[in-house]
Amino acid sequence: MEVNLAAELRCALELAKQAGELLLKMRSSDLQVQSKSAQRDLVTAADSAAEKLILDGLGEQFPEDALLAEESGEYGESTDCKRKWCIDPLDGTVNYVQGLPMFSVSIALLIDSQPVVGVVYLPVLDECFSAVVGQGAVLNNKAILVSDKSNLRDSVLATGFPYRRNQLADNNLENFNRLFLKQRGIRRMGSAAIDLAYVASGRLDAYWELHLSPWDCAAGGLLVREAGGICETIVVGKNCIFAKNLVAGPATLCRQLRQELLLGRDDSYPPLGDLSPEQQS
Repeated sequence: MEVNLAAELRCALELAKQAGELLLKMRSSDLQVQSKSAQRDLVTAADSAAEKLILDGLGEQFPEDALLAEESGEYGESTDCKRKWCIDPLDGTVNYVQGLPMFSVSIALLIDSQPVVGVVYLPVLDECFSAVVGQGAVLNNKAILVSDKSNLRDSVLATGFPYRRNQLADNNLENFNRLFLKQRGIRRMGSAAIDLAYVASGRLDAYWELHLSPWDCAAGGLLVREAGGICETIVVGKNCIFAKNLVAGPATLCRQLRQELLLGRDDSYPPLGDLSPEQQS
């Protein structure tokens, strides 16, 4: 894609770091914690404040772009409807509320429904992952690459579970159990954006998850691709940013991981990516 995205990347980096600073400042304040879709699905005053900061900044710099944010939803009519920003102002809210350091700010620009700019910032660790399509991925301005492992048994994987897991037939527990003895370890960071950023940098070898939203994986998915890996739907052929499931990492590992995940498909379940609105929540 031959397009100059330097201004978009610069803006995303600045806003991610400003939002991260705000999140750090607000950790000791009254967070006004509330539940959303389920009791374990939390939102805080910090989520809202960081999102407002990012949306205001993007609106000022790119007023014609559409916006899709976790807390505010989608808004903004764009004269160039191909461009849309995907924002998660605080990915890992449960970790944030618990005082754990694994939370992030995720900002991505999509053109024609594909991420072309992605930033994932971890405020506590001051780690900033970023990528522009066709230009590679970096961590604090140093190039990163996905893992070079080729065997699932030697790999450390990552995954997560949906908030409404007690109400979903396809809640990922069966996949976890099937893979439990077939790899070196499984980690759960509690932030899809961090999982993907860590796969992009080779800290984690591969990742899969179900029931994701675009703001969870748009930036991180681009990081993985630009670091030499793949980010695809488990059942190949859909846009993983919107299909609510993905597998990410080196192509060889993803093939092995996908085979294990597909073993658990129950024909009575809807195909991955084609779930009903109730199942997608």
